[in-house]
Formats: sequence, structure tokens, C-alpha cells
Amino acid sequence: MNIIEVEQLTVNYEKTSVLWDINFAIPEKKIVGILGPNGAGKSTLLKALLGLVKPLSGHITFFGKPLAEVRQRVGYVPQRSSVDWDFPITAFDLVMMGRYGKMGLLKWASKEDREATRAALEQVEMLAFADRQIGQLSGGQQQRLFIARALVQDADVYLLDEPFAGIDMATEKTLLSLFEVLRKQGKTLLIVHHNLASTENYFDWLILLNTCLIATGSVSEVFNQQNIWRTFGRSSILLDEAVIKAKNKTSGLL
Repeated sequence: MNIIEVEQLTVNYEKTSVLWDINFAIPEKKIVGILGPNGAGKSTLLKALLGLVKPLSGHITFFGKPLAEVRQRVGYVPQRSSVDWDFPITAFDLVMMGRYGKMGLLKWASKEDREATRAALEQVEMLAFADRQIGQLSGGQQQRLFIARALVQDADVYLLDEPFAGIDMATEKTLLSLFEVLRKQGKTLLIVHHNLASTENYFDWLILLNTCLIATGSVSEVFNQQNIWRTFGRSSILLDEAVIKAKNKTSGLL
């Protein structure tokens, strides 16, 4: 079953194409890496999927339906820089915000909402910091809160914009373990990522993007020298490392 299907998606900013004629389908129970150079349209793709930017054209479905019909099944983790971390709320409060869709407007948090919030904090190993003001936390701890806020939605699909950026090794290990648990629970994750060297260890499916779609499919099928060159260009400083990680899957192309 395809969880997400995208057909002929084009997004312009003013007169510049950011995404051009994108077509792909994502199977269920995958951890999907979205890779491409700066300005390739990776974050824009997530925002288009979520309806946060209006496409020039295209058709997007989740579970075979428009997003509006299944919005509660889709969770979103934006970049950490999108939050004012000086805002006077606690870690618990921030994570609780993920329950607002279930609580509805002008409703008080129930015992179930509070228990779900505590469980999510525990999953990301942040329960001990529940009463801490969010600005007093490290970058890695803040990222864990973002993940926890998405977890309390109890979604089936999670869209994450660079969750591994600027975090410590302990947080990275925690997130990787959590993502694998979610996949085993039947969840699907789309993750914007920038480190080619870790691609094979983090993901089992890829979307290689540079304004247009370069390739999509299992890591074993599409993570090779030719597709890396087409995505990042032969002059990329990441190429040497990426070519090694690609394990010479398309030998003879050099």
C-alpha cells in the first residue's frame, strides 16, 4: 500500500521554480530520507505535502485521500529554528501542544492528554526535564521535545525537517532507536537529511531531489554514484565520501 502519492507537483516562489513536476509514491512502514543540496526544495516539499505552501499544480494524497480528510494521521516536525525558545513555557507545555488537535478548541487537557504527554517525554528521554523552561535546554534536548510533540499526535505518518541537524551523539542515537520503533509499529517517516555518509545506516527508502526528482526507491536501488552526481554535481565536496559509501554500486562510471 502506498501511504503518500504525489503527481505532477510544481511549486514556484514568485517566478522561480522550487519544485518541478515531482512524481513519487511512498510505501508503508518506511523510513524515507529526502536528500539534495541547499535550495533543492527539500523543506518546500514537506510544506507542500502539508498544505503550508500552495503548489502551482499537482495532486497529493495520503492513504488515497486528500490531506484534509486524514490530517489527524499526519504529524510534522519543523526545523528547530521555527520556535521562539525564549517563550515562557515548559517542556511539558510544548509537548502538550501536540494534543491540541485531539482536544479541540477551548477544551482543557484531560488526564489522557497529560498521560500521553508524559509518555512521549519518556520516549525521548526528557521526562526529567518536563518542568524546565524550553530556552534552558540544549539544542539536542529541544529537538527531542519537537519529536515528542509529534508523538503525542499518535499519527501514522511523520514528516521531519532535518531532525538530526545540530544535535549531540546521544540525541542522535535516541532518535534513531525511536524512529526504528515507530517503523516497526507500522508508521512511515519522511526525513529531510543532509549527511550522505549516514544515508545507508539511517534510511531504507530515498527521495533524491534537486528541484526536479532525480530518483526514488530503496536505498540499495538508488543510492549510487550516478544518482549522487546527478543530485549534487560532480564538484560537490561531499562526493568523495558519498562515493565510498555507495560501495561502487555502479562501477565503471568514474
